[in-house]
Parts: sequence; structure tokens; C-alpha cells
Amino acid sequence: MCGIVGIFAPGLGREPQRDILQRMNEAQFHRGPDEGDLHLEPGVGLGHRRLSIIDLSSGRQPLCNEDGSVWMVFNGEIYNFAELRRELEAAGHVFRTHTDTEVIAHGWEEWGEDCVQRFRGMFAFAVWDRNRGQLFVARDRLGIKPLYYAWLADGSFIFGSELKALLAHPGLVRALDPRAVEDYFAYGYVPEPRTILKDVHKLEPAHRLTLRRGEHTRPQPRQYWELPFADVGVHRLEQAAPELIERFREAVDIRLVADVPLGAFLSGGVDSSAVVAMMAGLRDEPVKTCSISFDDPDYDEAAYAAQVAARYHTDHQVEVQQADDFGLIDRLATLYDEPFADSSAMPTYRVCEAARKRVKVALSGDGGDEHLAGYRRYRMHMHEQRLRDLLPAGLRRPLFGLLGSLYPKADWAPRPLRAKSTFQSLARDAVDGFFHSVSRMADAHRAALYSDRFKAELQGYDASEVLHRHARNAPTDHPLSLVQYLDIKTFMVGVLHKVDRASMAHGLEVRCPLLDHELVSWISGLPPDLKLHGGEGKYVFKKALEPYLPNDIMYRPKMGFSIPMAAWFRGPLRQKVRDAVLGEQLLDSGLFEPRYLQQLVDQHQSGRRDNSTMLWELLMFAAFQQQVMDA
Repeated sequence: MCGIVGIFAPGLGREPQRDILQRMNEAQFHRGPDEGDLHLEPGVGLGHRRLSIIDLSSGRQPLCNEDGSVWMVFNGEIYNFAELRRELEAAGHVFRTHTDTEVIAHGWEEWGEDCVQRFRGMFAFAVWDRNRGQLFVARDRLGIKPLYYAWLADGSFIFGSELKALLAHPGLVRALDPRAVEDYFAYGYVPEPRTILKDVHKLEPAHRLTLRRGEHTRPQPRQYWELPFADVGVHRLEQAAPELIERFREAVDIRLVADVPLGAFLSGGVDSSAVVAMMAGLRDEPVKTCSISFDDPDYDEAAYAAQVAARYHTDHQVEVQQADDFGLIDRLATLYDEPFADSSAMPTYRVCEAARKRVKVALSGDGGDEHLAGYRRYRMHMHEQRLRDLLPAGLRRPLFGLLGSLYPKADWAPRPLRAKSTFQSLARDAVDGFFHSVSRMADAHRAALYSDRFKAELQGYDASEVLHRHARNAPTDHPLSLVQYLDIKTFMVGVLHKVDRASMAHGLEVRCPLLDHELVSWISGLPPDLKLHGGEGKYVFKKALEPYLPNDIMYRPKMGFSIPMAAWFRGPLRQKVRDAVLGEQLLDSGLFEPRYLQQLVDQHQSGRRDNSTMLWELLMFAAFQQQVMDA
């Protein structure tokens, strides 16, 4: 697990400036504190920061082939590298190291752009082939590892594992993308392929990009893989459950290879507990597990984690997270480079910090909710979709549109009585309804928040287009599978950004067996009612795990990482929120309507409304402007 950077300037007859490449590389020092190096030749510069996991002594990058005509940098892990190495050696390739990195270099020589089809793992890498005059960059199928890139005014192409690496290049213009600002306030993050900056893009998951020396047009990324949602021929629970365990165990097993201490996160939820259960059956020594405990019982799952740890005799460590741990707020802005409003980034940062004290690699349960339909919103969406199917749009839209406008917003009421959002969702089609359910800031709130000048800059753009773009390309039209697909393309990648930054800030590698592409391809082909059955999400997974985990772990309400934002903003962070939201940073940006900012703060701090989610978004945006844009 590492950080990579590069400069491709095909019109340059000399090497890129070493000091600029060095600055870009060192901006990501935290991703690879073990060692770093550069390779430069006319028109090309590659840089790498290494976190040593496999072949500690000889895995230095940038790495080249035997004659030095192919150079590459790589961030990630290729789990099937041993079998690929044997195949490549049989084809005549000679290896000098025992790393998975060298498999990519020889795989490029043997298979060209199609090499990505052969790799099983998480990766972002770049290969420079001098003989072909090509720079090839690629990202893994599900977006576990990040890759940012930009075209500069002089025609140069630059890339890096984090936005901060590109920000270190003096030729990059720091101009906000208005559409990305709209996306951020709708989703709480900026979905691929945009970034918050107009000239910088993220390479989307399962995409590759080839640049050629002498090419005068900017090539477009091309997709090389899609989640199939194709029938796998398994239709009954009795068939699916044992095969799911077999495939899941294998995905865990191939992620246990490391030459450094390895362990697992254990939150006490279904997914992390399942990973630990599989690990315990595959290892002779006790699994090292790590949890964080909150001193506020409303946010604490430590007792459930302890139950799993005791059952599998793990070497378990718990660290207490203070409920007033808001010192990380400004740190998050520099950690994520873009505005990022998932407040669970704070406990995620802390659990990574705690894990790194004992291990260098940790397995996580990320991905289970999206692929196995674990989120409550899937159940709600299916209820709403049944109503949509019963009523013609000509009747449904005006009826529920009126109810949605008249029904009061009741944050204080029990959940079944908070019907305003449901009515508003039912007035829309399936994709717009799902957008409404996942939006952190509703359409009406965003319209009130933005200044007239900023609305003009948006030119009618609406963040729902992100979901509509993916829906148009979806390989399924089943209502449950479709919204899972939308989450996998958007929300899940945002979660993976969160985990990548939080873990790499501490030099910790995180591996995600539930995001093994062979496993998730198979899961996608299971009948939807095996995933969401009778209102129970992850149905087949839970049934399969019943011999391994107690029912009170699997069938309790989902908690997830969260923090007491509403109380913070009325108490210890009262003045910080007021200063940030009503301060010069946001007011001078010209993006926002000052009276509405004042209204949001006053309503929340008086107790009349819970505006904590919107205030958190604004707080993170203000921190981003100060820590990144004005740096």
C-alpha cells in the first residue's frame, strides 16, 4: 500500500523538473513512510512512496523490467500474483523480486492493456513503456484505491494517489467546479469522476487510460469491467448459503498474505464479525482485533465486539473514543483535500490509529451493506416502489407532491411519523426518489442556500444527474438491484475514500474481502429476495453465518459509526460553528445566501430544528477553503 505520482509531458524533450516531482511525491509521505524514489527520463517522471508489506527487502519502486524499457509505480495488492507469476515465467519472463508489483510490469509486456483483466485485487498503477511510447494508468474494479489526474495548460498530464500531490504542482489552477460544489452539498462528498477542482478528475473504478507520445488530443478513460448482475444459477437459500460461505472464506484467505503483522477491525457489526470468524478458522494463532469504544452508550458497540472476540479467542484491544473528540475537525480537511462531510470519518480515523499500534495490515468488512442489501434505505425504497407501481404517475405526482409540501417537518417525532420525506420521495420516479432519500441536503435547502450568482454558474445542473448517468448504464432493471448498483457506483466509493485516507494517514493497509470482485460478481447474480427478504437485509449472508455468529449480533438494528453532532453544535462547538458558517470564509466565497446561513445556525442552536447535518457540511466546506484553497 503506497502513494504514486507522475508527470507525462510528451512534448518535452527533457526530463520533467525533479524538484516538482519530488514535492508531489513527498506530499504523500504518510502513504509510504518506509521508503521513496523517483525515475525521470525525457518527457516522463514517476514517483513512489512505499509502505512495505510483501518482499520487504527488494520491492523498491519505481520498478523496471529487465532492459529498463518499462517502468511502473503501483499502489495496492494483487492477490493472485503468485499464479500469474508462474504463468509469466512459463512464457519466458524473468523476475528479479518476489513482489506483486513486478507481476504488473511483466503482465503489461505480455497482455498490454488487457492485463487489468487478469489482476485480482485492489490497485491504482501507472506503466511507462518507452518502446511503445505509451503511459498506461488503471484503477481497480470497485474503487478501493484512488487515482487523481489533471491536464495542465502546457499539455502535461499529472497524476497522484491523493489530490494533495497534484496541488503540489505549481502549474495546477485551483478553481472550484460549480457542479462539484452542488454534488458535495447533495451527497456529502464529490462523486467520481469529478473533484472539487475544475481541472482535476478522479479515474473512475474499473477504468483505464492510455496516453501516447505524439498524440495531440486528450484520450478519454475507458471502462474495462462491469458488475454483471447475471443469473448464477443459484436460486434457493439451501444452495446459496454454503456456497456464499465457501466463496467468502476464500476471499478472506487470499488476503492473509503479508510479511508484516496482520489483524482485523472488529466493530461488533455483522460484516466485521464475519471477517473475524473466517480469519479465526484460517489461522493457527489468535487473530489480532481492534475496536473503539465510545463513552456515550448511544454510540457504543464495544460489548458486541467483545462477544465475538471472546467466541473466537482473538487478541482483542479496545480503545475509548471520547464523545467530545472534536479536535479532528480541522485535521479532516487536510486529510481528505476535498470537502468531505461523512462524520464517521472521525471514529474511522481513530480506529485506524489504534490498529496501527499493533498491525500494519487490517481486514475490514466494507462493502457488505451495498452488495448484500444491508441498508435500511433499501427496505424503504422497495416499500415506496410498490406504491409507485400501484399508482399511475399522473395521479401519484400531484397527490404526494401536495402531501409532501403540506406535511410538517417533524425531526422530533418518532420515525414512523416523519412522513414528509416519504411523501416527497413518492412524488418522484424511482431514481429521483432514491436521490431524495440519500441526499444529505434536500433540493429545497440547496436552492435556499445558494446565492443567485452561484445558481447562474450552475446553469441548471442538478446533482441527481450523477445517479441518472449511472442508471442509464445499469446492467439491471430490478428495483432493488438498481439502487444497490447506484450505491456501489457512488456512496460505496465515497466510503472507500474515507477508509483509504484514514488508514493511509497512519501507514495502515486495509483489505476488504467483501469487495473481492469475483465474490461480488457472484453475489450480484443471486436473486434479490435472497438479499432483502421479508424486510431483513443481508438475508442469505446472515442465514449462512448462523453457525458462526450469535443471533443478537446479526439480527439487531444497525448502528454504524456516528458522532453526537446535534449536541456538539448546541454545546461545546456552538461558537466554532457560528464562526465558521457565518464567517468571512463562506460569506466572501459568493456561493451562499447569507440570510439562510444565519437561519440555519439560529434554528439549530435555539433547538427549533435539527440542522446538524447541513451545518456539518458547511463546517467541512469552510475548513476545506481555509486548509486547502487558501493554503
